[in-house]
Amino acid sequence: MARADRLERLDKRRSEMEADYLAALIEALEVTAAGKWGLFDHNADKIMRAATAPVIESLTDLADEIADAREALFMEPFTLHDEFMASRGKPASNAVGEPKQARAWLERLKNA
Repeated sequence: MARADRLERLDKRRSEMEADYLAALIEALEVTAAGKWGLFDHNADKIMRAATAPVIESLTDLADEIADAREALFMEPFTLHDEFMASRGKPASNAVGEPKQARAWLERLKNA
């Protein structure tokens, strides 16, 4: 019974962490959608990277904790963070700017 209780607590904590991750990601996306560049690292600018580094680090740390909890619970991997990180970096020459990309992400998350 103790193991079941522990797993139940871990699952509850995992769920809370996923909600925290989603809230933090949405907050960062809203800032970017409002016109602040750097979250998607399109320009590879050192100043923008430094400004967004705490946000990226926080999201990554939380995603790592979620991954550990999901692994302990034998659940599928948490893919939202991987998808977000894959969307960062130098875009194609015809790609939309970061604010539009952020709005697309917000729309996607709203409809999920």
